[in-house]
Amino acid sequence: MPVNFDKVRAYLSSLGDTYGLHAVDCKVMRDHQVLFREMYGHRDYGHSVPISSRDLYDVYSCTKIATMTAAMQLVEKGMIRLDEHVDTYLPAFSHMNVSEEFVPFKFPMKWPALQDRTHPAPTKITIRELMAMTSGLSYDLESEAVRTAVAESQGQAGTVEIVNAIARMPLLFDPGTRYAYSLGHDVIAAVIESVSGQRYADYLQDHIFGPLGLHDMYMHVPESEQDRLSAQYGGVLGSNDIRRMDVGNRYRITSKYDSGGAGLACTVDDFILLLDALACGGTAHNGYRLLSGESIDQMRTPQLNEAAQADFSRSGKVGYGYGLGVRTLTDGSKSKSPVGEFGWDGAAGAYALIDPINHVSIFYAQEVLGMMRSYSEIHPTLRDLVYEALETDCGRRQEGEY
Repeated sequence: MPVNFDKVRAYLSSLGDTYGLHAVDCKVMRDHQVLFREMYGHRDYGHSVPISSRDLYDVYSCTKIATMTAAMQLVEKGMIRLDEHVDTYLPAFSHMNVSEEFVPFKFPMKWPALQDRTHPAPTKITIRELMAMTSGLSYDLESEAVRTAVAESQGQAGTVEIVNAIARMPLLFDPGTRYAYSLGHDVIAAVIESVSGQRYADYLQDHIFGPLGLHDMYMHVPESEQDRLSAQYGGVLGSNDIRRMDVGNRYRITSKYDSGGAGLACTVDDFILLLDALACGGTAHNGYRLLSGESIDQMRTPQLNEAAQADFSRSGKVGYGYGLGVRTLTDGSKSKSPVGEFGWDGAAGAYALIDPINHVSIFYAQEVLGMMRSYSEIHPTLRDLVYEALETDCGRRQEGEY
């Protein structure tokens, strides 16, 4: 009997009127099969071009899922070690300093500056700390060091060059002591370049996108495909309004910089096949072995100590902890999805859920930057409505109930 997604469909169709969203697209898969697909709205600012499956979305931080997949492939091969110091792969991280002037959770945020009072970091940053957002790095891609690297290269700096500049900036805190959302996955992309000998975008194409049969995954969208990008809007601080924001993806700071944290643009159809493979124990729809189940389990294992978890809890992801580059559900009373499901979201409202217990994946795309209600309202509501529908079909399986 087909799963009844009527409530999901009704909710998605209401988002335009409720939140002013110009376009929404959602797809649900289980065991490599499509259970649900629905889209509403228009791709363009003039609301004259209907949304289609060919539309490209800047998924921003959902990119981190692809980056973690790539990194864990290299961990499986012994080319990256989770508890190895980052400077083993990127010597620029050998001697890090910690700002004594940064004030956490103060708004507006003031990132550390090169002239800050600092002290030497008491320990070196590890790969695991990069992945778990406990490295002490900031999310400042407009720092003095980065701007200098871009200017001196005449806008041609590559991933390793930019990441070496990031290493010049003071840390927010001593490595391993707290959580702060950061450029850690951009650094991981540079580590991947260092150990693989490939540009990061090429590694993704050769080892993930190509083998999965994905044709619309771009770190830099070709000029010939630009008209497929969904129109971008932005939330207005202090109100529920949204406005046109035709600024592109600011994380593509040069044409040679591949942001492992926020660089991808893709279709919903392509991205969910990556999620589907991870939800199905690492084996893709076409039989390609993307990752081992053990690596996926490592990704979704909570990594934060008590202080770091308290920091992460400020993100509003109720019931979740943080694993290796992904949120991971730890409190089943806060969600209709099972403990152990994991994923992430993006700055423009994209949402990815990977459920290895039921082999379910959900991908939702919209294109509105800085709309906080996407994370606090739309994502958890959509998740719970999907699982309400699935409960009637297969019941609610929790961790370990295979």
